[in-house]
Amino acid sequence: MNVWKKTFYGIVASLLLTFLSVVQLLAQSADEVAMADTFRQEGKIYVVVAVMLLIFSGLIVYAIRIDQKVSKLEKELSDS
Repeated sequence: MNVWKKTFYGIVASLLLTFLSVVQLLAQSADEVAMADTFRQEGKIYVVVAVMLLIFSGLIVYAIRIDQKVSKLEKELSDS
């Protein structure tokens, strides 16, 4: 495994842990926020979480595709 992939996977793991930490902090502080109570009562909090997960998943897929394209270009460059 080359250095770029290790770095990439490290960044993805760091982002995932950061994301989960932020979600946990928001959940803990949501008890003090009236808007969060309203979202929770109306069931909209799940929509907010789903949108956040969708955006985060999109960023992960985008990063993986960019990594694949860069790896392909590196391989083509080293072959020629």
